[in-house]
Order: sequence, then structure tokens, then C-alpha cells
Amino acid sequence: MSYHTIIIVGHVGRDPELRYLPSGQAVASFSVATSRKYTSTDGQQMNETAWFRVTAWGKQAENVSQYVKKGQMVLVEGRLKPDPSGNPRIWTRQDGTSSASYEVTAQTVQFLGSRGEAAGLGEEGAAYAEPDAGDIPF
Repeated sequence: MSYHTIIIVGHVGRDPELRYLPSGQAVASFSVATSRKYTSTDGQQMNETAWFRVTAWGKQAENVSQYVKKGQMVLVEGRLKPDPSGNPRIWTRQDGTSSASYEVTAQTVQFLGSRGEAAGLGEEGAAYAEPDAGDIPF
């Protein structure tokens, strides 16, 4: 048996979308952006952002829907959900460039800031606005 887990800490890119399956099971979907700043070998300041699509289930999905808002900092622990070949989901954007989607099924979601903090992020929160929905195929 093998096992993996991933922990991400980042800002929520959009308010979670809550839906219910025909069985009554709650499902919440939202995105999280992680970023890091570093200096490249040639001395340039670099900023790297990775986006993750996160899915939460059951009572946790309902809590996420109620308490998590765009711009808020969260910690997500879960597992990567690969495509059938075991890789990130690869797709082509509307402009013809390739991109990858990292999908995470959440086991736990910890709220690292209050709703008031999320609403008051101003420009910092705007930096984590999700890419144009036309660029994401889901």
C-alpha cells in the first residue's frame, strides 16, 4: 500500500461553490493560490504562483462554503487527484498555450484568517484573483 498527502497554504481565489449530489452529499469547490518570491541566479526578483483546485466533501464542504471567502488564507491538507495517467490534468487555454491543473481532494481545511480579514485584504487580495474563467476548462 502506498499513500501521499499534500499540504498547501495560500489565498482563496474565489468564493467556494457548494452543491449537493443526488445522494444528498455536500461538495464544495474552490481554488487556492500559493506563491513564493525568490532571487534567480542572475539576480532578478522572481514571483511564482501555483493554483490548486480544491474539493471538500460532507460537513467540511458546508463549513467551507459558509466560512471561506475569496482572499482568505487557508491551510489545506489532502491528496492530489491525478488524471488517469497519474499526472496533473493538462489542457489548452483559449490563447493556445498549454497549462496544468493541480486538483486536491481536501481531508482538512483550516481557516487562517477571519471573514473580516478576507474582505479587508484590498490590493493584496486582488493579487490572488483567479485567472479568467475562460482559461480554465472546468
